[in-house]
Amino acid sequence: MVVAMREGADPLTLLRVLRYFAIPADVEIADSVTFDRYLSDQYAMDGSASAMVETITAGNSDLFSDMLPGADDLPHSANDTLVIRLIYGIIAEAVRQGASNIHVEPYETGLVVRTRTDGILKQCLRLPANIVPMIVRRIKVMARLDIAEHRIPQDGRIGLTLAGKLVDVHVSTLPSRAGERIVLCIVNEESANIPLELPGMSADTLRTLRDALSEPNGVILVTGPTGSGTTTTLYAGLKGLNDGTRNILTVEDPIEHPVEGIGQTEVSANLGVTFVNGLRAILLQDPDVVMVSEIRNSETARVAFQAALTGHLVLTTMHANDAVGAITGIRDMKVEPFLLASTLRAVIAQRLVRRLCSSCREIIQADGNAASLLGLDKGTAMYQAVGCGECDNTGFQGLIGVFEAVRVDATIRRLINDGGDEAILARHAFINKPNLSSAARKLVLAGYTTAQEAIRISRREDIANV
Repeated sequence: MVVAMREGADPLTLLRVLRYFAIPADVEIADSVTFDRYLSDQYAMDGSASAMVETITAGNSDLFSDMLPGADDLPHSANDTLVIRLIYGIIAEAVRQGASNIHVEPYETGLVVRTRTDGILKQCLRLPANIVPMIVRRIKVMARLDIAEHRIPQDGRIGLTLAGKLVDVHVSTLPSRAGERIVLCIVNEESANIPLELPGMSADTLRTLRDALSEPNGVILVTGPTGSGTTTTLYAGLKGLNDGTRNILTVEDPIEHPVEGIGQTEVSANLGVTFVNGLRAILLQDPDVVMVSEIRNSETARVAFQAALTGHLVLTTMHANDAVGAITGIRDMKVEPFLLASTLRAVIAQRLVRRLCSSCREIIQADGNAASLLGLDKGTAMYQAVGCGECDNTGFQGLIGVFEAVRVDATIRRLINDGGDEAILARHAFINKPNLSSAARKLVLAGYTTAQEAIRISRREDIANV
């Protein structure tokens, strides 16, 4: 018998286990990541849910559908547990694979379930059309949504426990021609507790962010597309500030991670709580630090920057292509140049790329096309994805960040005030500092990701200047 023990666990527990079985055993100490992965693999799905998913995956969905109640009988059926187990099984399998989203997509021909893992969507199940109402209705019940309303989008939450861990799932519904589409967003609770030293962040970017967080007031702006980890960066910054000496308040849509010691307010259209009036309300609560999860319009931008001018440290995000694009984007929202220049402390732009599996990656020489697109010499050593059992034959395991940082110094401040365009701002901001493209290229050369991943998030004009 082999007993796996988490590193740092109570040895008395191990002694009780050995005494209970009363047979010789080898004890292996596993780090927390390995232990949690093994625990999840073994216990995340109960046997019945696992069997259902395997049955459907093997192409026996018609046989499985015969086990389920009719859609009209669902609320009163004793067999409703079959539907619940299937849904739990789908969620648990997605968690085990490290997926961030589950897409439940109804079509006239059936129900397609896809998961997004490491930023890539892939189909994992296809179910018969008669199952669509049952799955959709049960998810809406679990998320406490109005099951009688099919005409408007709804959003809610599901809380469940898998392998002894709490899992928070955000649920969003959208009416479509063939029925309601549902996206389940799996929230990683560990994202609220990660250190500021994010994977892929250079020492220079980390220093810029830390310096800005040490300021008594001003705006720290994080930019990137949806799913690029901007919220994770905000939470990492708040974690370092949450030492009990500051009043930290947030307005979020939605609250992704409840954090002890931080006052969090959620935007609610139904209750009339918007970013603007939510922000104005928390400014009356004597805050030291304010976090606005996203700047979406001119009014929110003006209130946020005015708050920084009156002595608050404001952390926020917005959508832009890069760091200097975020600066001009805020200016386009009618924030006065003098206000923007005097309050902006730093801008962090980020993307996520897939991280190569270290167990199977294979070294190659860059061909002419990849070398040209990345600004490298032909034949430069780099790695490509292969695929093995460790990475589910994808060649990748997880994501790694690509960052660029602009520290707003006296020159940048003057250029903002004078209405300088993106090219002028970038020319000064990235003197001896990496932009997104050069940061991605460094990850390729270090063997963390592939040339294709780096090219995907790079702009051609940036590559030409590295």
